[in-house]
Amino acid sequence: MKIAVIGAGIVGITTAYELAADGHEVTVFERRGAAAEETSFANAGVVAPGYVTPWAAPGMPGKVFSHLFSRHAPVKIGLPLSGSDIAWMWKWWRACKLDTYLANRARLQRLAFYSRERLHHLTAELQLEYDRSPGYMVLLRSEKDSKLVQPGLQVLREAGVSFKEMPADEVRKIEPAINTDTQFLGGIHLPNDEVANCRQFALLLKNEAQRSGVNFEFNTDVAHIDKSGPGRLLIKGETSPRSFDRIVMCAGLASARLLRPMGLKIPMAAVYGYSISAPIREPLNAPRSSLMDERYKVAISRLGNRVRVAGSAEIGGTLEGKRAASIQTLYKVLHDWFPGAAQHSNTGASVQEWKGARPMLPDGPPIIGNSGIAGLWLNLGHGSSGWALSCGSARALADMMAGRKPDIDMEGLDISRLA
Repeated sequence: MKIAVIGAGIVGITTAYELAADGHEVTVFERRGAAAEETSFANAGVVAPGYVTPWAAPGMPGKVFSHLFSRHAPVKIGLPLSGSDIAWMWKWWRACKLDTYLANRARLQRLAFYSRERLHHLTAELQLEYDRSPGYMVLLRSEKDSKLVQPGLQVLREAGVSFKEMPADEVRKIEPAINTDTQFLGGIHLPNDEVANCRQFALLLKNEAQRSGVNFEFNTDVAHIDKSGPGRLLIKGETSPRSFDRIVMCAGLASARLLRPMGLKIPMAAVYGYSISAPIREPLNAPRSSLMDERYKVAISRLGNRVRVAGSAEIGGTLEGKRAASIQTLYKVLHDWFPGAAQHSNTGASVQEWKGARPMLPDGPPIIGNSGIAGLWLNLGHGSSGWALSCGSARALADMMAGRKPDIDMEGLDISRLA
């Protein structure tokens, strides 16, 4: 088949690769000048399937509102807050019921474990070399943090995830560069999880996709999908629609705008996240892999010769408006745990400060599959877990488009969930 993929983030690239691997003629349309320039650009890079859970969970609304006036809160509400943001928050609040949460958690983790398998398969099969480190550590500052994390540990047990609770002195053996002046209770070590550079992987897989015949058209904005016939789309600046057998929507937040005229109302909102990336000053003072500060929900990751600190979940506001307090929280957490790790000055000249928009659905899992409109398929709404879910989502979608049964149960991951 002749297939158009809209979007060249990590989800669009993995989708294009898997479709080309099945023998299809694939063209990718991307409005930016290069691949993985938006949400996939500078995320935390953590691949920890057991920790991929819905943001819509029992008790979360109370936690969000309790953080409203906290300077270093992991969740913030930004201004302006649009009507669509408020409508999204209402749907999110309704999805925080226990039975809804449990169903969506099972769906997400099923996809996340499968996706990690597919990531490792592609890495080995294509001999891809990118910055990655094994192991993941959740840092617990106090007894309160330890109590709060216990329900999550039960989830890991039920999922069969290998982990070990350990006191601070054992944590320091695994991560010896942790600040000696920082007192903390201990940590949760997950040896089979990892951190890896999402954008590097995306660019490498794009090259492999091109070798398989995929055509990437950058600086190309899809104006709209033509309703006059299946598989027709109009490029901004062109007068005639282009025709395909199938169109796959992987355009993140832009997907909702393109789908609305088709009669598909996808309740997707931008939940913004931040990161700072800096060169390592002294390797002995840097983390060996990835760690999560449980209290502030901030990850500190070793990505080759750089340290990346990522966190925050901000609803409302704009992509351009960076909140100074959110950036300051990242610096604070880095200084608490690894004060000598990164090269950064007061001017921030050597530090990359980034804000990205995560395309999140109110109940958590993405939408993967047939849209119900002839010729139009969907792979969108992965939220903050796009990197952890992308490889599995792409393979499952390619199987469904070929009329094959995917290797995992796709119950609850299609558009009917939104009905």
